[in-house]
Amino acid sequence: MKPRVMSLVIFTCAVGLLISPVNVNLFDAMVSIFFVAIGAGAAGTLNMWYEADLDKLMTRTCLRPIPTGKIEKKDALIFGILLSLFSVIGLYYFSNFISAAMLLLTIVFYVFVYTIWLKRKTPQNIVIGGASGALPPVIGWTIATNSLTFEPINLFLIIFYWTPSHFWALSLYKANDYEKAKIPMLPNTDGVEETKRKIFIYSLFMIPIIILPYYMNFFGKLFLFGSLILTIYYNYICYDLLKFKKNKFEIKKAKKVFGYSIFYLFLIFVLILLDKLI
Repeated sequence: MKPRVMSLVIFTCAVGLLISPVNVNLFDAMVSIFFVAIGAGAAGTLNMWYEADLDKLMTRTCLRPIPTGKIEKKDALIFGILLSLFSVIGLYYFSNFISAAMLLLTIVFYVFVYTIWLKRKTPQNIVIGGASGALPPVIGWTIATNSLTFEPINLFLIIFYWTPSHFWALSLYKANDYEKAKIPMLPNTDGVEETKRKIFIYSLFMIPIIILPYYMNFFGKLFLFGSLILTIYYNYICYDLLKFKKNKFEIKKAKKVFGYSIFYLFLIFVLILLDKLI
């Protein structure tokens, strides 16, 4: 179920719920977030079911349950489908139709659009496919409000524009894995230099993305100044990766961008929560 990946999904969903203008009682909030977590786990399970043949070729994924033979592929498929149904129906029962529909859209998009359609066909797989990972805070908002407004779209945009630089940094030092698995990640299709350039460009996109909600009066100065400091440092380390020798990269710097990007997104959502609470 990819629990490490799921943890950030759950947190961003919880932030979306907590900053909404509607108070949700603790039990309903916890149960609803539990079903979102189950839905995220279902999507991860179905992803590993479909990609079992690729996972066994890559050092990053070869120790997953299906490649190691701990779980049969057909069992993973059944488990993933049952989890999907359980999560969507459960969220509908304890929350509302809109949040359940959004969760179903997230699972379907991740499995069918990203995993099955895009991932093996285009180096833009992570750009378009990133939409599924950006939906959990929107789901959190809809759990509380039973409505979809422009405010949670800000949260969606933050994750959507963060995703490419995050994954392309990983793909730089895992390029051999993706080559063996014949997954068209950017370093293998467009080269190292173009990958570094796009990592930097997408890091720059984060500046207007985090300024926008402040000027819409959705977040205050605590979020604005805190997130700007975090983003400018992100821009700096992405530029530091870019300016290394042409068509080459330093593994330590690529790992630094990847590692910081996770910490960066977590802190951005911490600032969102603190800004609303204070």
